[in-house]
Amino acid sequence: MAEIIKVGMAELKVSQHPSILTTLGLGSCIGIALYDRIKKNIGMAHIMLPSSSIATASSNRAKFADTGIHDLIEEMRRCGSDIRSIVAKIAGGAQMFAFATQNESMKIGQRNAEATRAILADFRIPIIAEDTGGNYGRTIELSSEDGSLKVKTIGFGIKYL
Repeated sequence: MAEIIKVGMAELKVSQHPSILTTLGLGSCIGIALYDRIKKNIGMAHIMLPSSSIATASSNRAKFADTGIHDLIEEMRRCGSDIRSIVAKIAGGAQMFAFATQNESMKIGQRNAEATRAILADFRIPIIAEDTGGNYGRTIELSSEDGSLKVKTIGFGIKYL
């Protein structure tokens, strides 16, 4: 039976087979799910903001797409994964609130998704599926068995990526 491991907001975790990583309440945040197709290692990060450029030295690195994805990949490597066998799936990045202004800085979800895509591309990790955008929250579960990502929503049902 697979162990279910919770990944909190601004956290990242890596696990070996058999296991399931889950994170709850992705609104504008992005859930990054990494799967090693050979070793069946899995990794997940729940990032909140696109860039650590605004961070203080004591900030949690998992909070930001740039530093969180870097650290998640390093953890996967420590578990024996070769970056060439890792694929990604992402979910979240919603626009949860309507703002009177169209200021780009208020589009956190969109900016998180764009940053995540760019950083994974820099590492040459392909995003093979995603469920991003919209105006609703998501909960995700990543299985080490086959790398499937279960995306649960209120009002939009369940889908598998």
